[in-house]
Amino acid sequence: MQLFLKSLLIFAGGLVVLAAGLYGYGLLYPGSERSAGVADIGGPFVLIDQNGQRRSDLDFADRYKLVFFGYTYCPDVCPTTLLNVSEALDILQREAPAKAAEVVPIFITVDPERDTPAALASYLENFRPGIVGLTGSPAEIADVAREYRAYFRKVQPEESSEYLMDHSTFIYLMDKRGRYLGHFTHQTPPAEMAASLKEQLPG
Repeated sequence: MQLFLKSLLIFAGGLVVLAAGLYGYGLLYPGSERSAGVADIGGPFVLIDQNGQRRSDLDFADRYKLVFFGYTYCPDVCPTTLLNVSEALDILQREAPAKAAEVVPIFITVDPERDTPAALASYLENFRPGIVGLTGSPAEIADVAREYRAYFRKVQPEESSEYLMDHSTFIYLMDKRGRYLGHFTHQTPPAEMAASLKEQLPG
């Protein structure tokens, strides 16, 4: 229990640090006023998708991106987030299909030790088709997480033989050039996410 509480405090601290950084840019919520320029979030990467293919950020240069960090063993936040993203894009598909076609959701694992391409492929079958899962070496994952200011940390509960991953839960909205536009959280209702995307995307 003490380890769990300590891990929870560390996780909360990570969220506070990231939120404070985003607030400092005036970008705490998508569509908020940008009073200090564009946040330095995002960057180039080369990782492996769920089909075993090497993919870089340039492969998605013609689309807007919803980027989320998580892992397939996540008990609640990750499946909830992916279901919300799936439902939001389903809503956008019905209301503005041309805009929906402009968006690609990207799920980057923070647990590359267990999340092989095959594991990602099996996991993502539970959600909307078209979600790109990405994995890589621990160093590659650490690099891309650093680019996105994403927090993650391995936790080993005393009562379990399986470890967990504490991680931040922001869904980053990136433009076609890989620039940060804003973010959602895992608690953003799908209808609200879809409405925000519909408003922000051109066309």
